[in-house]
Amino acid sequence: MAKRLGNDSPIGSILNEIIDRNNLQSGLDEVDVKTAWFSLMGNGVGTYTRELMVKNKTLYVVLSSAVLREELHHGRDKIIALINEECKREVITKVILR
Repeated sequence: MAKRLGNDSPIGSILNEIIDRNNLQSGLDEVDVKTAWFSLMGNGVGTYTRELMVKNKTLYVVLSSAVLREELHHGRDKIIALINEECKREVITKVILR
């Protein structure tokens, strides 16, 4: 049976309980990473980005430009740091560019 929270519980704790109980955190992380990617990388990289996917703390990025892919490959560690900083916790540990 579901645990009832009292009426005096803060809304933040109620939302966190719902997220934990329904295993929604991975989906929320993916949305946060996608938003961070487009805000950090800007329109130039955003136009060449065809697909973003997060799986097991790995960000898979499909790009339509081989030159951009090679350029971003050299800055993978910085991309990881920027995205984690934007999300305010460690959500990405590895970036794979395709």
